[in-house]
Amino acid sequence: MFKRFVERRAEEALSDTPVVLIVGPRRAGKTTLVRKMGEAGRTYITLDDQTVLAAAQSDPTGFIRGLDRAIIDEIQRAPDLLLAIKKTVDDDYRPGRFLLTGSANVLTLPRIADSLAGRMETIRMLPLARAEIEGLKPTFLERLFEGKLRGQKGAIVGDDLIQLSLLGGFPEAIGRESERRRQDWARSYLTSVLTRDLCDIAEVEKLTELPKFVRLLAEHSGQLVNYSQFGGAINVSHKTGQRYVGLLEQVFLVATLQPWFTNALKRIVKTPKLHFLDSGLLATARGLTFDRVKTDRGMFGALLESFVFSEVLKLMTASDLRLTPHHFRDRDMREVDIVLERDDETIAGVEVKASATVKAGDFSGLRALAETCRDRFAFGVVLYDSTDVVPFGDRLAAAPLSCLWN
Repeated sequence: MFKRFVERRAEEALSDTPVVLIVGPRRAGKTTLVRKMGEAGRTYITLDDQTVLAAAQSDPTGFIRGLDRAIIDEIQRAPDLLLAIKKTVDDDYRPGRFLLTGSANVLTLPRIADSLAGRMETIRMLPLARAEIEGLKPTFLERLFEGKLRGQKGAIVGDDLIQLSLLGGFPEAIGRESERRRQDWARSYLTSVLTRDLCDIAEVEKLTELPKFVRLLAEHSGQLVNYSQFGGAINVSHKTGQRYVGLLEQVFLVATLQPWFTNALKRIVKTPKLHFLDSGLLATARGLTFDRVKTDRGMFGALLESFVFSEVLKLMTASDLRLTPHHFRDRDMREVDIVLERDDETIAGVEVKASATVKAGDFSGLRALAETCRDRFAFGVVLYDSTDVVPFGDRLAAAPLSCLWN
């Protein structure tokens, strides 16, 4: 069993907060984690059980009455339970009363979000990070802001890096030996998300068109969002295309990365970027295999960027730093793949390059970001397919991709 980053945060939250909600994709390991935590004497209830679900939906208040130190799995299937939990917590505010999981972000429902304000802490849990798989304690984010990244003698490079990106982080996919079997699992997973999980949270008019919609999003992972183009592919409006992307965000299939900008600089693009949250699912949705990517390295860049983006999000759950991720692009097309803003407004930038060589021109976006931020800029790195850290001027360096977990 893998040691998960969010376990420490969940235990800390349960020590001083009445309700803790762990949200993330289905099959990311949430149930395994909370059942382990339930060994301390918590009652475990899953709403994947149809009989239990029917009871919860028919009488939410009665269902919650009498429960204490309980785990409720897949809470999005009966969101009215959260209103019943609010009432019982208001009557008894002891910490650690409810540990919940959700495979869809129920907090996007206004009445739910408002009802539990100040009573619940939400923790996001994504599929496995490489550091979790390797059993390592990551320090990449701290070293990035300090400007102290290290070379990696045993860095994963070349074909092994392609394999790693295609693998993704879902425990069940990782456990399968062949690429074909991993992609069979991923296809089944995508079907389940599109036909089951979305129906838990919304009515979708063109359900049969969603696989085509997801394939289009996969082709645009790592690019700026264009809702009109997305919607047009399945003959729906810009507004409906935007809604569908939002729903896929709610079930943690994709994420939109908001732009970083400052009012002092007018020539900045203010459009979000789209990313798949798991590079293995992205590869399956695009039909990418090891042989295809090795033959055409042009396909590797977007896959690697989404892999790194997901890894950074996972590292954020393990870090005590309070960071907000963005991307940066100005009107001169200078861009930075990931911009991390600390809560004191200090900025660090991460650019991803699917190559074993780095040139000065690869730092144009980071230099533009540094010029914009001035004293707020801590450090900028180009992560690349090699083993060495190479300085490229003041507060800039190229570093191995393996820095993310080693």
